[in-house]
Amino acid sequence: MQRTLSARTALLAATLIVVPCTLAHAQAAGQSPADSPAVAQPTSPQAAALTGEISDADPLDGLFANLKRVSDPAEGRRIVREIWAEWGDSGSATVNVLMQWATEAMEDERYGTALDLLDQVTVLKPDFPEGFNKRATLHFMMDDHAKSLADIHRVLSLEPRHFGALSGMAAIMTEAGNDRLALRAYERVLEIYPSDRNAQGKVVEIEDKIEGDPV
Repeated sequence: MQRTLSARTALLAATLIVVPCTLAHAQAAGQSPADSPAVAQPTSPQAAALTGEISDADPLDGLFANLKRVSDPAEGRRIVREIWAEWGDSGSATVNVLMQWATEAMEDERYGTALDLLDQVTVLKPDFPEGFNKRATLHFMMDDHAKSLADIHRVLSLEPRHFGALSGMAAIMTEAGNDRLALRAYERVLEIYPSDRNAQGKVVEIEDKIEGDPV
């Protein structure tokens, strides 16, 4: 059964898709966010990788640059595994253990326990995107799409290149019957991860559906 989202929630989803693109265009033009009226005082920080600028300080930047260049799905999946490994390491042994326990609780459908553990993760490590991404997944599993989107907002604020969070947003929009926002989310995934076969197929599927819809 399709769910309907509030106008406020749909607007949040649209903003999450549009803001990183706007920031990237401003940076590509040599503007700082503060110089661009369209993105003054943004709610989500920009990602340097979206401009094509690679920082030696962050191995993720190189991985994302390679991911954007490859067209072979197998090679893309290999790079994605490395990205997920980087994302999964919080830098804290305590947080990593809590994440492992939360994952096990989710697999066992002990959702209350998983939520308690992930709440601890986000308090202990508020700059760790994967803590919020895991909790977004949990909220989706618990059919709380509004809270899932709120956590996706936090993920993309910390890591605008998070194709997993964007795919989650697309799934929420699809279930809510908002095909156009789902399409935009999958298109954002493909800007970051062009060889993603699932996103490629979803884009074609949704475009065909939209074209067949009565105006």
